[in-house]
Amino acid sequence: MTVLVVRGDREFLVEPGEEFGTDLGVLDVPEDVEPGDTITTHLDEPFEVRRLRSPDLFDHMERTGAPMMPRDIGLIVGHVGVRTDDRVLDAGTGTGVLSAYLGRMGADVTTFEQKAEFAEVARENMDLAGVADRVDVNTGDLTEELDDLGRFDLLTLDTQDAPAIVERAPELLADGGFLAVYSPFVENAREAAIAAREAGLSNVETQETIQREMDFDDRGSRPSTRGVGHTGYLIFARNV
Repeated sequence: MTVLVVRGDREFLVEPGEEFGTDLGVLDVPEDVEPGDTITTHLDEPFEVRRLRSPDLFDHMERTGAPMMPRDIGLIVGHVGVRTDDRVLDAGTGTGVLSAYLGRMGADVTTFEQKAEFAEVARENMDLAGVADRVDVNTGDLTEELDDLGRFDLLTLDTQDAPAIVERAPELLADGGFLAVYSPFVENAREAAIAAREAGLSNVETQETIQREMDFDDRGSRPSTRGVGHTGYLIFARNV
């Protein structure tokens, strides 16, 4: 069981029984290490042991590109109401952050990644997240597999060809099932939204994700001037 060891702003993933070097000395991680323990380096510098949670995985997973941000994942989860044993069909696995979040919530995820090297990294990340038994990472193009997959409670897409898959959403979703499409580009989001309406899905809506940090100082409080906080566009719809 991989755990996180923390000292201030220093965070490291370690394995039980591992000897791990840090800038504060070498950690000899016990085989029976548990979250909540404190272990010290050979220089007597203490580190707190923590259980990995999903935001930690976002920070420490091996990345193969720009992963979906937790703020977008949170909107998806809140909008579609993911629950234990939901069946999820996902395309555009990438790093696997979304799949890991959903798997840790108890959903059974079938995800497709076209690049074999990305899919292999995603499988390793599912092992790290402890959801390899719930997330099936497939190498291939989802559009070539649509006739043989059955129906799902949730369809999540983060691919350029999302509009073509959305056209088939009524065949892929169970009655009342949800569609969630993420795109960093408004043109792709527009095409996906149009495809959802033309496919006969209900409650089609498109949202832009923008968050602003707040700055607090002696002069007063105001939104930060650092960036606009845009991450992408989310399209939601439901199978009638």
